[in-house]
Amino acid sequence: MVEPIMIGSSRSDVGLPFGIEILRHGGSALDAVEAAMWRCEDNLDDHYVGTGGLPNARGVVELDASIMVGSTRAFGAVGAVRGFAHPISLARAVMERLPQHCFLVGDGAETFGLDCGFEQTELLTLEAAEIFRDALLPVNSGEKTPDGAPDSELYRETSLALMNRFRAHDGPWGTIDILALDESGELVVGVSTSGFPWKYPGRIGDSAIAGAGNYCDARFGGAACTGRGEMAMRVLGARSVVDNLGRGLEPTEACRAMLLEAVGLVDLFASPVQSLCLTPDGQHGAATTSGASNYHVMTVRDEYCQT
Repeated sequence: MVEPIMIGSSRSDVGLPFGIEILRHGGSALDAVEAAMWRCEDNLDDHYVGTGGLPNARGVVELDASIMVGSTRAFGAVGAVRGFAHPISLARAVMERLPQHCFLVGDGAETFGLDCGFEQTELLTLEAAEIFRDALLPVNSGEKTPDGAPDSELYRETSLALMNRFRAHDGPWGTIDILALDESGELVVGVSTSGFPWKYPGRIGDSAIAGAGNYCDARFGGAACTGRGEMAMRVLGARSVVDNLGRGLEPTEACRAMLLEAVGLVDLFASPVQSLCLTPDGQHGAATTSGASNYHVMTVRDEYCQT
């Protein structure tokens, strides 16, 4: 029997105590990841996941999420979902209730959510809408204030210009990754995000894609990525980290080796990429292409997350 452990990317500390409580009482890694991510998705101060996430170029919040089980490599994901506060649960439902598929997007994912009994809700908070409006102003050079209506010509022009610049707002930002190992040895990786702010409508990043932003194989480990999703997709970042673990690299080196490949890509919108991983014996590690990043660790013996 292994000692249960959870790790998560920056800002996952909001949810990890709820997940570790499940593991502390013998619960499953799958339940722990979902419970921990729920709290992150409900955190209105976090504008990169769940309710309060920053919108796309039309001012609409679209969410992506995925979950993967290491023992079976079962995978479920949703992308560009509107109106559901907990996309991580939608992703789990795809995996468990719709085993003929792995990935649903847009209207189909939303219809499935309603079929499963999930409630729809407004995701764009007043604070997130204000951040969006403030971000549009510099594009206009202050000449005219967008009226906030998605069918406004000015709104469309300025939001598209902002999206093309890919300018993020100040403060901590990015996808949330949560990885858990339970006492039975099961490994699970969950990922949830509202994606890059002001993204082109329908854009789906690495978070919902198996092998790119999320991958888990109980033989070697689980891994997830944050940051510039397009770069992670182009190198299959999470799968690459797990493959590196399988080749015998220790966790931090496994992440670093993948990032070395990613930073070699030509990308006009290149921005930091991070990865973290967890092995079947509870070892963990992370790496980043920037100098400023952290991740959180919590075991069943801990009262607070280690950072």
